[in-house]
Amino acid sequence: MRLKSDFFVAALVRRAMVEGAFAAATRKGSAESGAIYVLVDRLDGSADLYGPAPQYAVDGRSSERLFELLASAAPRFELVERLAREAKFDSDIWVVEIEDRAGRAFVELAPAG
Repeated sequence: MRLKSDFFVAALVRRAMVEGAFAAATRKGSAESGAIYVLVDRLDGSADLYGPAPQYAVDGRSSERLFELLASAAPRFELVERLAREAKFDSDIWVVEIEDRAGRAFVELAPAG
């Protein structure tokens, strides 16, 4: 059974904070099943964006939330605009912002391929 989005986000924020990064949910979506995006601000003007992995990467692992890197070392403002467009398309999304100079996202990535 997969964790509800609100519970997963709360755990992600807590994990990042325990590891010394700052994290907050900056957009709250559907508590049960909203898609989760993670914006990692490297505090140098660049950021990384992680989003839900494609369904083919999740098959057989339905109890885990897997992510894929959508953008790396991009200007933060571009990623914020991208998330705003995504929110217009899907109002149920969650956005978690993490500030971490090391660029840690604290999520599990789907296998490449």
